[in-house]
Amino acid sequence: MSTKLDGKMVAARIKSDLKRRVETLKANGIEPGLGTLLVGEDPGSVKYVAGKHADCQEVGIRSIKRTLPADVTFDDIAEVVGELNDDPSCTGFIVQMPLPKGIDENAIIGLIDPTKDADGMHPYNLGELVLHVRSDLATPLPCTPRGIVELLNAYDIDLNGKEVCVLGRGITVGRTIGLLLARRDINATVTLCHTGTQDVHDHMRRADVIVAAMGSASFVKPDDVKEGAVLVDVGVSRIFDEEAGRYRIKGDIDKACRDKASAYTPNPGGVGPMTRAMLLANVVDMAEG
Repeated sequence: MSTKLDGKMVAARIKSDLKRRVETLKANGIEPGLGTLLVGEDPGSVKYVAGKHADCQEVGIRSIKRTLPADVTFDDIAEVVGELNDDPSCTGFIVQMPLPKGIDENAIIGLIDPTKDADGMHPYNLGELVLHVRSDLATPLPCTPRGIVELLNAYDIDLNGKEVCVLGRGITVGRTIGLLLARRDINATVTLCHTGTQDVHDHMRRADVIVAAMGSASFVKPDDVKEGAVLVDVGVSRIFDEEAGRYRIKGDIDKACRDKASAYTPNPGGVGPMTRAMLLANVVDMAEG
């Protein structure tokens, strides 16, 4: 019987602890604030940002919402980023991706004050993650990789010496989670697979842990999974269900794989809630200084 790694439950526990920490901060005259900059009206982004502010209300963090229309220029976005950098009520903030076509997203991220980088994606903070293999990190971590580690820790899944196969080389998960998992305190061996990998199925079959972050529905099949593997499903695809007449969310790992796994994350309800909880955790960490 495989164990479901319940991200909703663990995230709720983390938010309860964050609420206590926020109350302590407020008692000492410090009120954490999360800022969001939303450009345009992409439905997924609008919903995601609304969820982040609902989370803020739940734990007592101030919400700072900034919105811009989709037809703005790079300089318009840069100006608001500068305002959030200078706003003392904003402990940390994010620029919601994707940005409109033609806007250099990496350049915008580079304008964020690294000490207010709630997503942990500023080049300075990623550089600190690269540099500090053995020592403690004082800079914010990327939210999804941090959330995955916290979820595995909550179920006492030890990755020391384990073979981890990561599918996908996106900056949000694929290219960053390996940096976190290979740190001395976790000590996993990480293989990053992508479109240039010769036999991705062989890599998966040898892995103790598969982290799938491709956005390719049901890519991982039961034949790709060895008995007792841990399955972490990060990718999200919206697939139209003709029977139901609506779109459904599907992960990268086929549900049939769960019969062979020792543990798995549901999708939705696994990594997603943990990512949102880690955004709040970064903001509170930064407020505590």
